[in-house]
Amino acid sequence: MAAGAPQLAVVAAEASGDLLASSVLRGLRAGAPTAGLRAAGIGGPAMEAEGFESWWSIEALSVRGYVEVLREYPRLLRLRRDLRERVLAWRPDLFLGVDAPDFNLELERRLRAAGIPTAHFIGPSVWAWRRERLGRIRDAVDHMLLVFPFEPPLYAAAGIPASYVGHPLADAIPGPHTRASARRDLGLPDSATVVALLPGSRAAELRSMAAVFLDTADWLARQRPGLRFVLPAAGEHRYRSLRAMLAARPDAPASVLLTEGRSHEALAACDTALVASGTATLETALFRRPMVIAYRMPALSYLIMRRMGYLPWIGLPNILCQDWVVPEFIQSAASAPAMGAALLAQLDDPAGRERITSRFEALHHSLRQDCATRCAEVLGDLMTRR
Repeated sequence: MAAGAPQLAVVAAEASGDLLASSVLRGLRAGAPTAGLRAAGIGGPAMEAEGFESWWSIEALSVRGYVEVLREYPRLLRLRRDLRERVLAWRPDLFLGVDAPDFNLELERRLRAAGIPTAHFIGPSVWAWRRERLGRIRDAVDHMLLVFPFEPPLYAAAGIPASYVGHPLADAIPGPHTRASARRDLGLPDSATVVALLPGSRAAELRSMAAVFLDTADWLARQRPGLRFVLPAAGEHRYRSLRAMLAARPDAPASVLLTEGRSHEALAACDTALVASGTATLETALFRRPMVIAYRMPALSYLIMRRMGYLPWIGLPNILCQDWVVPEFIQSAASAPAMGAALLAQLDDPAGRERITSRFEALHHSLRQDCATRCAEVLGDLMTRR
């Protein structure tokens, strides 16, 4: 590491990547070798709260699915080129890519070839699909930081240095959680039955999932008029979009509470949840709440995923437990009556909810490894080798 403050370039994508990277920055700033760290690149508000300098908004990388990526491909190429040139001019001690492998791995490969050490936090899901990416990762990354305990053997077999660091969400969500305080903070009755609705944080997810989630709330409200719903929006822009959707639905249940942020309070307060596949499903599991997982994507994206996938599940809780712990509804199966019936089945089965809670408690313990400290140790070592 050159004399002076250590320097770290970071690229994180989406709200989940912002939260994950912020915990790593916090751990690095707390460590003696990396105290006074300067970190810059692409990040979001959680990273900025840790002193991160955002060169571009994290929204620039909020793209998912083959069709959506193809549509945005020219812009993403220009962004990656401009970012590469800026990092090369800066020459930090280390580049850290957080998730977003389709964007970050090529950037990491070029930076590494130019002599900048690279690390990647959150391994691509090679255990689920596209295992051939391991060769590309080997060419691009000096060290992988892995968040699931079954991942290191896969990377070791491919000759890729890697460390299991646990999942930062398992540290951030201590558990177990009482519903009473969360409901009090949200203004929800302690005696109510509450369903959380989490249709995703990306704009594309809201376009494809929010309407059917609200349809499901309508269906449930007709079956059980006393149900309450809490709908946390990921930021001000998503809040405005969801508020407009609710206003345009004259029959929307008055019992839907829309909040800006506060997803963790919503999960702590709920009895069960309807969740779009993604990091939010893991958060729900770490809160030890039953859930129904749903996802819709463009038909072409889904066909490609099905052809290249290895696993029968799409939801992280089921993948990590290697079992159908909670139901999943994909594409046309993700209908309001089907998902509503599955949620009612969970609400009407206390013993089943207890079994789910037990599985998620064991999962939580396996993922809680003091991730920020472990990441700081590995990254600090990589940064001080120069």
